[in-house]
Amino acid sequence: MRITADTERCIGAGMCALTVGEVFDQSEEDGKVVVVRPEPPAETRDAVRQAVDRCPAGAIAVSGGTF
Repeated sequence: MRITADTERCIGAGMCALTVGEVFDQSEEDGKVVVVRPEPPAETRDAVRQAVDRCPAGAIAVSGGTF
């Protein structure tokens, strides 16, 4: 699983960081998504799925592996 984020689409809602803080954070400059762990551990898969679903801007994408 590999995570990417489109900071142009991101509105800084922070749902990703609130859902799985070990994978996502927010920029101190503009509050937009920062992917801390682009290849997160398998045990965070369900939380990453929730973060993707909760993103109001649809700024997070997951590729590779089973999702």
